[in-house]
Amino acid sequence: MVNIEILTEEKSPVYADNGSAGADLRSVIDYILKVGEIKLIPTGIKMAIPTGYEVQIRPRSGLALKYGITMPNSPGTIDCSYRGEIGVILQNLGNNDFEILSGDRIAQMVVSKYEVGNFIRVDKLSETTRGEGGFGHTGVK
Repeated sequence: MVNIEILTEEKSPVYADNGSAGADLRSVIDYILKVGEIKLIPTGIKMAIPTGYEVQIRPRSGLALKYGITMPNSPGTIDCSYRGEIGVILQNLGNNDFEILSGDRIAQMVVSKYEVGNFIRVDKLSETTRGEGGFGHTGVK
């Protein structure tokens, strides 16, 4: 259970249907996002996320495909210790300015359980077949 404080008259996050992993977040302001612009859009909610969980904020695929609206820090992570208002960092990669109206669905959030890593310093890591092969080391196609 994630406790939510609603700061405005707007609706709280809702799942579009029973099979949705992400709940829609809505803007609480009207704003014209200019081509190339990055802007923090407030959602009017605060959350008390349980310890051991995070909330990931992700772009909406329809906005990305149709208008080039995305999130430059995707996915954004909200830690369980944060209690401020949730904002969504949107970027307009499209060819036209994009109008955001108060109440528009601008992103989705996914509640996820996580493990805390136990980092142990060693002198040398174990060997693998891949080794240090990184970005594209197996080919592009």
